[in-house]
Amino acid sequence: MSLVLGKFFFVHSEDHVAVPKGQSQFIPHEGRLLIVGQEKNEIDQYVSGVGIIPAGLMGYTSIQEAGGLYTSDDNSGGVQHAQYLLERYPHTVFQLALYMVGVLAEIPTGKYDRNIQKLAEWIKQSHRPVYLRIGYEFDLPDNHYNPVEYKRAYRYIVDHLRKQKVTNVAYVWHSAVIANRNDHFMDWYPGDAYVAWFAISYFDPAQTKRAEVFAKYAREHKKPLMIAEATPAGMYTVKGKLSWFKRFFDFIEKEDVKVVSYINYNWDSYPMFKLFNWADARIQKNSQVKEMWLEKIQAGHFLQSSEGLFKKISYEP
Repeated sequence: MSLVLGKFFFVHSEDHVAVPKGQSQFIPHEGRLLIVGQEKNEIDQYVSGVGIIPAGLMGYTSIQEAGGLYTSDDNSGGVQHAQYLLERYPHTVFQLALYMVGVLAEIPTGKYDRNIQKLAEWIKQSHRPVYLRIGYEFDLPDNHYNPVEYKRAYRYIVDHLRKQKVTNVAYVWHSAVIANRNDHFMDWYPGDAYVAWFAISYFDPAQTKRAEVFAKYAREHKKPLMIAEATPAGMYTVKGKLSWFKRFFDFIEKEDVKVVSYINYNWDSYPMFKLFNWADARIQKNSQVKEMWLEKIQAGHFLQSSEGLFKKISYEP
């Protein structure tokens, strides 16, 4: 089936993006999607503090356990409970990250097929667009993803979901775009038939040049660009520092980023991240930051939650 998908393409009339037949993308017709994460309670606090429900929400699970989907799960990085978010915020998309560190070689053996099946069932019953980041930050050194094993595992998961007729999912290929590293992105590329979106992390403005190189590859492969994770690492939004946000929104405009995912999170309060010194990145904790944020998302035509949101990205349940 995947070989057939690799041969026949159609072109999205507005965005001119080559898409394998049957592969979803969910690109906004106008503007861009705003997604907020990455923890259940922090998301609730963003909504109450900012006063707007974003277009989408973020969550994390793993191929090893498939936790945090139907029930609550906390591995010292905060509460993951995707089903809770679906039910509390019905008119939103979902961006889901799939952790695979340490088990790439085992995935194609079928060892985790039961968890892939669980993932497939959860996505289908969500009845909304799901952007799935398979093995996110594939080039992050700490992940130790061998390119050959990564591509094989990524394709195996996509093929499995396709066999299960999961149609409300867009497959996301996500780079960490670490600054000052060699340009070997494509060593990990699973292929156009398996990738709907190119995506990056944006934590430090020093990443910008490398992110621009990655954006160039996205254009060459006719794929839309997503910022899958973003946070002003070490900047402390509570102190009203605005320089990071200016560079962030400048990059979004310059590269025409279609989906922007912001991690609204007090990093210092979670054991998993405390040693990174990434600080408190919550928008609602400083009036200057909140004011600039609201101004930028309005001027940049960021889509928020609404009853008509799904039609704006060509999705019908």
